Amino acid sequence: MKKLFAEFFGTFWLVFGGCGSAIFASQIAPSSGGQLGILLVGVALAFGLTVLTMAYAVGHISGGHFNPAVSFGLLAGGRFTAKDLIPYIAAQCLGAVASAGALYMILSGSGTPDFSAPGAFASNFYGDAVYFGKSYSMQAAFLAEFLLTAFFLIIIMGATDRFAEGKFAGIAIGLALTLIHLISIPITNTSVNPARSLSQAVFAGEHAMSQLWLFWAAPILGAVFGGLTYRLLLQTHTAVPAGE
Repeated sequence: MKKLFAEFFGTFWLVFGGCGSAIFASQIAPSSGGQLGILLVGVALAFGLTVLTMAYAVGHISGGHFNPAVSFGLLAGGRFTAKDLIPYIAAQCLGAVASAGALYMILSGSGTPDFSAPGAFASNFYGDAVYFGKSYSMQAAFLAEFLLTAFFLIIIMGATDRFAEGKFAGIAIGLALTLIHLISIPITNTSVNPARSLSQAVFAGEHAMSQLWLFWAAPILGAVFGGLTYRLLLQTHTAVPAGE
């Protein structure tokens, strides 16, 4: 149960910190007033910091997945057991939805939220010109989410490998998630995490829910690919020398 609570709170923090920064702080005042908020770079950093901080806070308890795709990827990579997969995903989704509920309650304190636009409430999207007047097709969004999640798993497995310097794993993983968001916020609002996508779609409504399938399928498939790639092509099987 401690592992599941760790996954619940870790995913809660990821959504609250990452999506919360996008909702409340990404543009706190008109640019004409000289106050730009934290913008894309700040939101990307916020997502990375949530994973970094929780990796050190509870990672030693549950492994610090906070993401159904990561759980699938680690299973494919031989770092996770199948019997724990469904409980972990349930805990992650519950934590994410609970966090989104808290964000919704806070946002409602300033009036009735309007979630009519694509990407509202930090939800994920494809095929809509949300940033810079550009839209990306379903195929482009799928490929971006697939590749970014695959590399995320390669980084996670490499950083936590028994031959790696484990004390810095949380930093590498947190910075990887920051980089992922810097690349893909303009494309899809960045998922690479089905629980994070689910939580925002539940409150954002029909448009986000209709596109949610992609933000489960692409990250999970990408994670499995990344986990298998590391396991079969990169992981060393050399015996650990005596005394190490």
